[in-house]
Amino acid sequence: MKKDFLSLSDWSLDDLEAIFALTRDLKAKQQQRIPHRLLDGKTLAMIFEKSSTRTRVSFEVGMFQLGGHALFLHSGNTQMGRGEPIRDSAKVMSRYCDGVMIRTFAHSIVEEFAAHSSVPIINGLTDLNHPCQLMADLFTVSEHRSNYRDLVYCWIGDGNNMANSWINASSVFGFELRIATPKGYEPDPGVIEKARQAGARLILTSDPCEAAAGADILNTDVWASMGQEEEQQIRAKAFAGFQINSKLLSTANTDALVLHCLPAHRDEEITNEVIEGSQSIIFDEAENRLHVQKAIMATLMAD
Repeated sequence: MKKDFLSLSDWSLDDLEAIFALTRDLKAKQQQRIPHRLLDGKTLAMIFEKSSTRTRVSFEVGMFQLGGHALFLHSGNTQMGRGEPIRDSAKVMSRYCDGVMIRTFAHSIVEEFAAHSSVPIINGLTDLNHPCQLMADLFTVSEHRSNYRDLVYCWIGDGNNMANSWINASSVFGFELRIATPKGYEPDPGVIEKARQAGARLILTSDPCEAAAGADILNTDVWASMGQEEEQQIRAKAFAGFQINSKLLSTANTDALVLHCLPAHRDEEITNEVIEGSQSIIFDEAENRLHVQKAIMATLMAD
């Protein structure tokens, strides 16, 4: 039976850790130039409604390294962009391709596509969730800290799709998660409630210092995501004091690590000093999008 990768909360801890184990294997093979054509001859359709750098390049390169082929489809140049029902596109794409990755706005689009597709669907990003990025984040932490499930994670900034995905992850992996957002910018209430029902250890606050104190991992994202550019000035005012800088980092554990999913607005939500500092694992995190997504694709699409 086909399985989709739409949200981390759809997967068990054992299944996600199996993806991490495969990621380690595939990353080692790639570094040693050992062929690993697990998807030889297979195709992945990549549907983009939102622009991308890391998502497109990592999926396209990943499919090539796995022996398959990725097709880039911008929604504006497809029949979906001209109003074709999602279910019709899903049924047709299923007959052409072995998997579909979608990067879009409404989460309902990937859910509807998955409901009518006979091949696996991967959520490359929606306004609600960004599970592939979160997997890369956690895998990167696991490379630096073997006890990654026992650490205290801290999210500073907007309660956006990344914050929602961290909440989903906390309910599956069991770590303590502290989220500091300005009032009015909290994560999705439904995501919070579902995670708490699953036993997630969540602390929600509007004080970034409270969230960061003694934390092991500090994480943030831009204050105005794609589609919110017109709110940039309003958000900059609302998020004043929520910057990850050396002062805030000094309140965390002395060996705390810093994440950012990129792209970053340097010296806005995070300072240039922290991005380039010794506690930053941001570019390891960016690289691991490739390796983690290869493991996700292989898990879903390999024979």
